[in-house]
Amino acid sequence: MVPTFYRIWRKGSVEDFSPIPYLATVLNCAVWVLYGLPFVHPHSILVTTINGIGLAIEFFYLLLYFTYSTKQQKVKPLLILSVELIFMATVVTVTLAALHTYESRSLMVGILGIIFGTCMYASPLSVMIPNGLGAALGATQLILYGCYYSSPPKKTRTGVTVPPKQEIQLPYGGSVQGNEGKAGV
Repeated sequence: MVPTFYRIWRKGSVEDFSPIPYLATVLNCAVWVLYGLPFVHPHSILVTTINGIGLAIEFFYLLLYFTYSTKQQKVKPLLILSVELIFMATVVTVTLAALHTYESRSLMVGILGIIFGTCMYASPLSVMIPNGLGAALGATQLILYGCYYSSPPKKTRTGVTVPPKQEIQLPYGGSVQGNEGKAGV
C-alpha cells in the first residue's frame, strides 16, 4: 500500500491504479468500527481502534487518489463513496432504531462485517474479472463452434437436404476452405 501511495505522489498521477480495493476497505472498516462501538457490541474497543486506524489510512489514500486523478477518473469512485456513506447512514439508523438488544445489533452488524470483509478481500479481482470473463466467453464460443462445425446435413421444410457449409468466412472478406478436395486428407 505504501509503495502505491509513494508512486502516485512522486509521479503526480494515479495512472491506471484502481480505487476499488480501497473503496471496499473503507466500507469494511466502517462496518467494523460500528460493530465495535459500545452500543452495538460492548467491550470491543480494540475492534473499533484497529478498524478506525484502517479507515483513516483508506481515507488518506482516497484523498491522495482524488488529488492526483483526472475529473473523469473521479466520477465513479465518488459515486461509489457516496453510496457507501448513504448505506452506512442507513445501517446506523436501522441498528439504533429497530434493533434494541446488543445481541441483535451485534448479529446484524457482524453479518454485514463478514460480507464486506469478504468483498474487501475479493476486490483486487475487480481488475481481473473483465479479462477472465472475456476469456471464458471466448472459450465457450470456440467449444460451441467445435461441436457444431461438422454437424450432419439438415433437411429443410421442403425435404431438400442441405449439406453443412465447409467454408469459413473471415471478417476481411477472405475464406478458409474445408478439408474436401485436399490430397492426403
